[in-house]
Amino acid sequence: MLVLLTAVLFGFMGFAVDLGRLYMIRAELKSGANAIALAAASQLNGTDAAQGSASTAAQTARASAGGFQLRWDFGGIAVGGSAGNSGSVVEEPEYFETAEGAIGSDTGGTAATGTSPLRHVRVSVTAEAPLIFWRFLAQGQQGTTPIRVQAAAGVSAPLCTACGIESIAIAAPDAADTENFGLVPGTRYTLGQQCTGVPNPQPLAPATQRLPYLLINRVNDQATAFADESTQALRIGAGGLPGTTSEALSCVSVNAVESVWTAATPVQCNPARVSAQVTAFLCGLASRFETGTFSGCDSVPEIDAAITGYPVDTDVADVEDYAAYAGNGRRVLTIVIVETITDPAALTVLSFRQFLLEPGANQTNIAPLDTNGRFNALYIGSVSPVKQGRFSGCSIAAGPGKVVLHQ
Repeated sequence: MLVLLTAVLFGFMGFAVDLGRLYMIRAELKSGANAIALAAASQLNGTDAAQGSASTAAQTARASAGGFQLRWDFGGIAVGGSAGNSGSVVEEPEYFETAEGAIGSDTGGTAATGTSPLRHVRVSVTAEAPLIFWRFLAQGQQGTTPIRVQAAAGVSAPLCTACGIESIAIAAPDAADTENFGLVPGTRYTLGQQCTGVPNPQPLAPATQRLPYLLINRVNDQATAFADESTQALRIGAGGLPGTTSEALSCVSVNAVESVWTAATPVQCNPARVSAQVTAFLCGLASRFETGTFSGCDSVPEIDAAITGYPVDTDVADVEDYAAYAGNGRRVLTIVIVETITDPAALTVLSFRQFLLEPGANQTNIAPLDTNGRFNALYIGSVSPVKQGRFSGCSIAAGPGKVVLHQ
């Protein structure tokens, strides 16, 4: 009787041990695939280099980084690695124009043949998972069983609340144009602080139009580190709104009413001058081009410590066509579009749009000490994912999204 029941006993023990282990391995591989897909999708910013950058990010996400790479089978095997007769393979990511393509059975597209930017990615991981008791059965004599998981990620629908963005607002040239608000994609504009009276500051060459902006109020009165307003403005210029548990400080919402940073209210256009907070903001923008403290910016309190940890962009060249931009996204600015800036105390948010920060003419950086707070930027629309945000609270058809997993 014992001999007759041996196969049955091993079968039940396999259900108790092997099946549970396989479910755990599948969940670990799925988590790894999710992480790789999210890393790749974060690089899909609408440029010609986006697909290559996404593939590099996918490779980096699973590679060893101080021994903390993605792992499976009780954390003993790296995703994409092997141990004994068990191992896994991360297939080359596939890229798609739509989320439906990424979660469907279609094969991936390419930038050369796609009719729109590739915005979504699918990652597949295959593995030979080890068996213990089922290997004594005829079906498991090889000691492993195949497992395959997939993950899809991409850029979401437009956000109603965007977090971590730059806290400057411009008035929509055409509020009725819900796609671009009267801005022309591929056009270089000069953004300069709003001032009153005449003469109006002129655009910086080679731009031909100036867009006035206001620095919206994001003073953190509860900050224990970098409490000075100029230092806070510097950090926003260097990396966008810092993360905080207060959404009111780190995020901006469509249909909300914002107000100007009190110390940066518009001043007379003549004589030309801007507040210390605006200059500090531009000093932060300048750190996206090169490291170090610029002449005139050293007056910002704690500047050396405040900009530590913000890397420069990997592409700081003057770009005529955004598709040719090959950087890491540090020069992409997500700016608040408001209905009007004539009343600095009531700025009604319409949406968010993006610009590529450009160096000054015949320069390698902007001029942070410009007395009108001016800098040039190329309008690019809504192509690059933002750090974080929410979808609820508005109804908009266009705008930047964030990176999400597709289920």
